[in-house]
Amino acid sequence: MGEILTLEQVTAGYGETHVLEEMSLSVAPGERLAVIGRNGVGKTTTLATMMGLTRLHAGAVRLHGEDISRLPPHKRQARGLGLVPQTRDIFRSLSVEENLLAGQSGRGGWGLEQAYALFPRLRERRRNGGGQLSGGEQQMLAIARTLMGKPEVILLDEPLEGLAPVICETLMDVFERLAAEGRTIVLVEQHADLALRFADRVVILDTGRIVHEGPAVGVLADPAILDRHVGVGLAG
Repeated sequence: MGEILTLEQVTAGYGETHVLEEMSLSVAPGERLAVIGRNGVGKTTTLATMMGLTRLHAGAVRLHGEDISRLPPHKRQARGLGLVPQTRDIFRSLSVEENLLAGQSGRGGWGLEQAYALFPRLRERRRNGGGQLSGGEQQMLAIARTLMGKPEVILLDEPLEGLAPVICETLMDVFERLAAEGRTIVLVEQHADLALRFADRVVILDTGRIVHEGPAVGVLADPAILDRHVGVGLAG
């Protein structure tokens, strides 16, 4: 089976600034890929480049083998990419339900009941404005809104940032369910231990380049890899 998403010798960034340098990365259908690294090394930019939110200076982005390098984000979304941004970007003045409906696409995506089944708390808060939600609820809403478009590939940018451990556990359970359904997930996360225990494979970035790539279990078995490239150890 071919790769579902590929970066081919990609150099990309913002304006004239290069953040990613000649990056090549492939993601297989149904794979769980963790992307980790220190702050500012290009993790968010990698997801943004996949989604078409950066300036591509060289190389190509392919989805199911199709070159989507010049497609705008909404057309990539229509082809099956879905990004949950680090900033969440929910509409604070709209209700939970209105936010969810805004995420629907023409791809035969989810209905509200599917979103509420995954996140029962959103059903309870469906009439509340996005700005009235807690941080954890806003993250649930951002994830559910992306899922309303029925993406084949889900790009998760720091989904656990700033959240209480119980909420992190809830979200990781959701990601497990989505992966078990066959969705491809690319997870950028500072909680390296959670990311590695979730992922099949990991890439570690440093200054816009991949400095380590391999099975996640290999890094779990040899924490020195993480310490060398990221400067942190694993939680017990």
